[in-house]
Amino acid sequence: MLRVLRLSSSVQGFRKEAVWRCHHSSLTNDFVENMDKKTTWDRFYTENSKGTFKNFEWFFGFHVIKDCILPLLQTTSTTDASLHVLDIGCGTSALGPCIYRHSECAVKVTCADISPVAVRLMQEHAASTPVQPCNPSSTLVFQELDCTELGRHFGPKSLALIVDKGTTDALVRSKEGQAKAGQIIRQSLKVLRPSGHLLQFSDEDPDARLLWLEKESRGSEVAAEVGVQEVGEIRGVTYFCYQISPRLAQI
Repeated sequence: MLRVLRLSSSVQGFRKEAVWRCHHSSLTNDFVENMDKKTTWDRFYTENSKGTFKNFEWFFGFHVIKDCILPLLQTTSTTDASLHVLDIGCGTSALGPCIYRHSECAVKVTCADISPVAVRLMQEHAASTPVQPCNPSSTLVFQELDCTELGRHFGPKSLALIVDKGTTDALVRSKEGQAKAGQIIRQSLKVLRPSGHLLQFSDEDPDARLLWLEKESRGSEVAAEVGVQEVGEIRGVTYFCYQISPRLAQI
């Protein structure tokens, strides 16, 4: 069962289909169709790693959504224990390191990607340019993993927050990625704490995304509650934050 909560009255102008906006004009149709493949991303990050390291951001940077993330961590933190935060499909984004740097509450941030090339680049950058966390108890790690298999890497009800900035969008727009995108939803619900959240940042309109979330959450051991709010318009594109939270199924 999926309970839908509309968190913002400013969501309007729904479209029937989302518009996929790539930030590099060099992204070809072949690339988009194969965005669910590890080899695609290995090649992409290898080609974009030449010269001085620069974070590659899909959609927008941390500054646009910090007010969606940091207050949520503050309200979720109830003890001195670190909150485990997972950035799925992190690539070479600065999102995870920025959460680590700016979170006042203690966090263990895991930046995960299927591409070992992206993970290596981030590890090397973090080693050469250390970031000091706001909370001295916070930690930052980079890990290669398949986000459709979260249950193999994290225990049930162990994560406080999962952040997805463009990963699901890439999968649903690829030729064979629809099933993988749905698997991420179900796997996330298994590993999130009862008070945890999965945040999806997307340019897909709520009329399409909410129906898809309802469809993909069916059959999960944990029911889902979903809210949506508008992030804002950037370069002519309206972005949304979808908040998916576990809700124990009624027996």
